[in-house]
Amino acid sequence: MQLTGHPYTASKDRNVHIMEEQRPSTPPANPSRSTEFQLTPEKIKQIEINRLRAKAKQRQREQASSSASSVLNANNKRPLGVVPAVSTSPTVPKTTPAPLKRDSRLGKYFEYDLSKMVNSKGGFLVEDGKEFDEDSRVKERERERQRAMQNVEPPVFLDPERNPKCKECQSIDIDNTFKKIFGCLVCNKCKDDFPEKYSLLTKTECKEDYLLTDSELRDHDLLPHLLKANPHKSTFANMMLFLRFQVEEFAWKKWGSSEALDAEWERRTAEKKKKKNKKFEESLKDLRRRTREGVWQRRKDKEHKHVFSVVEGIADGGGQQVCHECGFTIDVEVF
Repeated sequence: MQLTGHPYTASKDRNVHIMEEQRPSTPPANPSRSTEFQLTPEKIKQIEINRLRAKAKQRQREQASSSASSVLNANNKRPLGVVPAVSTSPTVPKTTPAPLKRDSRLGKYFEYDLSKMVNSKGGFLVEDGKEFDEDSRVKERERERQRAMQNVEPPVFLDPERNPKCKECQSIDIDNTFKKIFGCLVCNKCKDDFPEKYSLLTKTECKEDYLLTDSELRDHDLLPHLLKANPHKSTFANMMLFLRFQVEEFAWKKWGSSEALDAEWERRTAEKKKKKNKKFEESLKDLRRRTREGVWQRRKDKEHKHVFSVVEGIADGGGQQVCHECGFTIDVEVF
């Protein structure tokens, strides 16, 4: 049953017409734009050639990779391929990351190699290859070993009668170094109370004050000595220290008495002063001689020497000669 002329149907048709008018529609093709993208036969030919070349290159790469993987090595294994550095594979070897930079706010610091440090005995660090070489280190170790042998502590007995005693105060608290090196039984207190007997003298003081020779001081049987590190530089020879009363006993025995030693010291001092004065007088005489010769030579050089010309104005067997520099004229006879 078809209803015509019904008001509902008419309104429906009117709404459909309005919606069709409001619906977006495809715009018509632009003839100028379609002609812009049209390919010419030459372009189509070039595109096909490029495609064929790309396929040929890809086929060559596949064949090269398959042939390399098909060849077996000596262990009947396929060779390992080189993984590119830019690969994202999880089996790519990890590179060591660069060390982190130190924060400048923590301040400055210095790095030292503890295995190469040298004990300079002065509380400072010595740079490698500047002041110490291998020979110096060997000598330093030998001197340390010699000094260490002197510092071995002797045993202490429970029986007080068996322990050595100080010959000044009879105390058992004796200095073991003095006992071992000098054979002297003295405690630390008496050593400080009697410096005129138990003070230590250097080798230079023994040579200058007691007129002892170097060979006598190096003889350990005549004069025992204590070795210590040289205070000026650790690479120098060990310092030799002698006990004062032992040095004095040896010097009195050598020179006869203290008065004889004083007389010998005064004689050597006077002789040394005399030699020094003599050397000074000789140097002064030489200076005067060289000065006098220099003045005499300068005077001789300043003296004028006449340079005469040939004889002029010859008459009656006589003539004159004139100096070219000062014009001095003399009369000469011509034979």
